[in-house]
Amino acid sequence: MKPIARRPRIVAGNWKMHRTAPEAAALARELASLRAADPASSSAPVVVLCPAAPALESAARALAGSGMALGAQNLHSEPQGAYTGEYSGAMLASVGCRWVIVGHSERRHGMGETDAQVAAKLRAANRDGLVPIVCVGETLAEREANRTEEVLVRQTTTAFHGLGASDLAAVVAYEPVWAIGTGKVASPEQARDAHRLIRGTLDAVLGRGAGEAMPILYGGSVNPGNAAALFAERDVDGALVGGASLEAASFWRIVIAAASAG
Repeated sequence: MKPIARRPRIVAGNWKMHRTAPEAAALARELASLRAADPASSSAPVVVLCPAAPALESAARALAGSGMALGAQNLHSEPQGAYTGEYSGAMLASVGCRWVIVGHSERRHGMGETDAQVAAKLRAANRDGLVPIVCVGETLAEREANRTEEVLVRQTTTAFHGLGASDLAAVVAYEPVWAIGTGKVASPEQARDAHRLIRGTLDAVLGRGAGEAMPILYGGSVNPGNAAALFAERDVDGALVGGASLEAASFWRIVIAAASAG
């Protein structure tokens, strides 16, 4: 990862299993119109939209020329093979993806994805020219048992172990699992402390300075009402947005909040 003077602001929308291909294209066009109408769009954060796989091509066409990027919600670690229902990074790149979410908590805890699988997918994303948004975070039981540090250090260390910072393209998203889809949100101070812990772990794994250089997003019930307070924290570089990304106006208010915090 090349050193940068200032970490970029990034706002990514994870549409999860919502929006058919026509619906995704319509939402993408609406967001493209909002961006085009925004006089400050040239200084807006990096905006990444992550529809469900069947809607990727439709969304890509709708986003063409908008300045916003397309991302996927998952990929397989292998480049090809007999993996029914899966798709490779090269397949995603071929339909216009430049980003991919890796290790989202719903895949870790709902589908049994392990730390080792997440690490393999991170490497596969870089192999195929995609920037992974690597998700880490603790459950409510882990936080209440004072295991937040243990979980974040383990997940981050396993994901990045053995990689070189000089040529690594990646973003981390801190997702307190207890705040996803629940309406609960980590306080700005809780988010700050978690992000600082992740930065320290990246320094330990990748080398001094890696944590300061890598963008770290907050993910966990981000909405227009709490975004500004979260983005005011220096260590919060943007957001991985779930439900609020499914409505164009609310998502764009989060983008504006990120731009204003910059």
